[in-house]
Amino acid sequence: MRSAAVISPSGHADPQAFVRQEGDKCALDLLVQGAVCAGCITRIESGLREDARVTAARLNLSTGRLSLSWTGERAAALGFVDQLEGMGYPATAYQPETGDDPKKREERRLMRALAVAGFAMANVMLLSVSVWSGDGEMTETMQALMHRLSALIVLPTVAYSGRPFFGSAWTALRTGHVNMDVPISLAVLLATALSLYETFIGHGETYFDAAVMLLFFLLIGRFLDMRLRAKAGEAAQSLASMQAATANRVGADGRVVAIPARDVIPGDRLMLAAGDRVPVDGDVVEGSGTLDGSLVTGETAPIAAVVGTRLHSGILNLESPLIIEAVASRDDSLLSEITRLVEAGEQSRSRYVKLADQAARLYVPVVHGLAALTLIGWLLVTGDARTAIINAIAVLIITCPCALGLAVPAVQIVATGQLFRKGILVKSGDALERLASIDTVVFDKTGTLTEGRPRLINREELPSGILERAAHLARTSRHPVSRAIADAAGMGDTADDIFEDAGGGLRGRLDGTDIRLGSARWIGCATSSNPHSETWFQSGDEPPIRFQFEDQLRDSACPTVLALKKQGVRVELLSGDRENPVEVIATQLDIDHWQAGLKPQDKIARLQELTADGYRVLMVGDGINDAPALAAAHVSISLASAAEISQSAADMVLQSNDLSATLVAHSMSVKARRRVLENFGLAAIYNMIAVPLAVTGMVTPLIAAIAMSASSLIVTLNALRLTRS
Repeated sequence: MRSAAVISPSGHADPQAFVRQEGDKCALDLLVQGAVCAGCITRIESGLREDARVTAARLNLSTGRLSLSWTGERAAALGFVDQLEGMGYPATAYQPETGDDPKKREERRLMRALAVAGFAMANVMLLSVSVWSGDGEMTETMQALMHRLSALIVLPTVAYSGRPFFGSAWTALRTGHVNMDVPISLAVLLATALSLYETFIGHGETYFDAAVMLLFFLLIGRFLDMRLRAKAGEAAQSLASMQAATANRVGADGRVVAIPARDVIPGDRLMLAAGDRVPVDGDVVEGSGTLDGSLVTGETAPIAAVVGTRLHSGILNLESPLIIEAVASRDDSLLSEITRLVEAGEQSRSRYVKLADQAARLYVPVVHGLAALTLIGWLLVTGDARTAIINAIAVLIITCPCALGLAVPAVQIVATGQLFRKGILVKSGDALERLASIDTVVFDKTGTLTEGRPRLINREELPSGILERAAHLARTSRHPVSRAIADAAGMGDTADDIFEDAGGGLRGRLDGTDIRLGSARWIGCATSSNPHSETWFQSGDEPPIRFQFEDQLRDSACPTVLALKKQGVRVELLSGDRENPVEVIATQLDIDHWQAGLKPQDKIARLQELTADGYRVLMVGDGINDAPALAAAHVSISLASAAEISQSAADMVLQSNDLSATLVAHSMSVKARRRVLENFGLAAIYNMIAVPLAVTGMVTPLIAAIAMSASSLIVTLNALRLTRS
């Protein structure tokens, strides 16, 4: 069991206790704070790789998890933490099952800052209106009082609400870089400083209202963006939470003790009761029974477990107790591997360069250059430092990226609201942007194209009364096939003296006759090569009767696939199920490209092949085994009936489980992308008109702030046009 970290002389928590030994390398997961974009990923990873000892450095932007491995001593871990601190990114040991989520803390911080800025803006604008409306009538003493009251409101507001921008700007400057928060911070601080100067020394022309208005609109854009990204990293965290469950370890004396699953080591004997999930990968050493692995492996047929059967973590035990021997620790189990695959997919997706990021690349150098040239130009022409500073501030304010910052979030908020009303939950801020560009859709089978549960298909072929007799046994079992028989027969009575043979079936007495319901092997029949699942029923010495089942196709599957094909979109089917059932579904839906028996790694490999060939893939899935592929795809959709992990990994969730909603989401994404491009065009036109006016001294910082607010309002109104879609 890992010990707690100690405090090093440098003042940081020493993460050495959390270092894992992997062969001749050391590995460590760190929680990195302050990384907000793809540029941060590049800076952190490339900075660490400059150390010759580092063999791998991979940062997941959604969770903040940095996976680091190196050759050499375990003690080097603290040096890497210090290096990250020096780069402006504090880091601690990553422990997903404990502690508060830094993303949620940041969201709460932004919300408080936004509320304070809004309150201050309302009050300062009231004071400013009083000054404007009383011009010529209000005495200078009263105007000075109004300005001083504004200063009392604005100074603490700027200090508090400006922290998200000031902190980011200072971190960038301290490490020799600039980002969009640098000119934002300059505009706010210079407007506030100039207003203080004017209040107590200068001509009394203050711009406090411009400073807080600027903060308020910028905080709206930042909060909306973070709100839409709030659940981006939940998939891996949910998987980690599943792995933190307990396990029942059987001691040498036969006593069973509950322990955390993370403390299980290979060789431990674990008791698995009915209804328990397998905590770590292991082999059955005692007992037999049936397990449900559909969520983990995608296999619809229940797993018959006997001594020697290998069970993977996450599989559900349906029937009798089992004793398994662990063959891997929690960190080496199937769910851990799926977690790593999900995080790798999320990391790859976080490198996606958004339209707003592309537009923002030119922003910082252009704005800094314009403001500097304005300052120098006015100094050379007039020699008046005050006028030069006012005009430079006006340039910084009028070019502030409010319209740019709201261009995308405003459209996303409106579009996601429209989709929510249509039963589609959008979880990732840039999902609509990515969905608009897809040209290939990859479907999972079990639970996605199909209902995910067996359905009796040969009811009409059964002899009269046989279904009801079999249901007398089936109603007492949780086995998926038994539930299908019970559902087909409806409510009714049960047999007498029912006994369940683990891994075989059910037997009991009905009207004095022995009856049995179970597998062909247990009943004594020869198994068939039929692609459908089957079970057999026998009454007394009569010949056994076969019940056949198939996973029912969703009503919306066929029209959805057909509509996608008509739009020129390629459709593929990737499933972990057996080949015969997959082929049947592919044939019914006229899907030419399909693969069966795939593991999570295989699905990711296929997605990577498609990406390498230039395709942009939408993945639609529902099982735990689909989570890595959902995270790795260009964009992904899950269903409300899906495993919680898959819903977390996906960008969107179809609340109605209706696959045709995929078409609705794609149509909305195309319209949203069009609105975003229109907003960028409006912002560009605004800057083409407003910037020359500011450079030539024709607007004050206050007018610049009003113009900036007007541009934000225009892009917001344009986004609202989506409500008519």
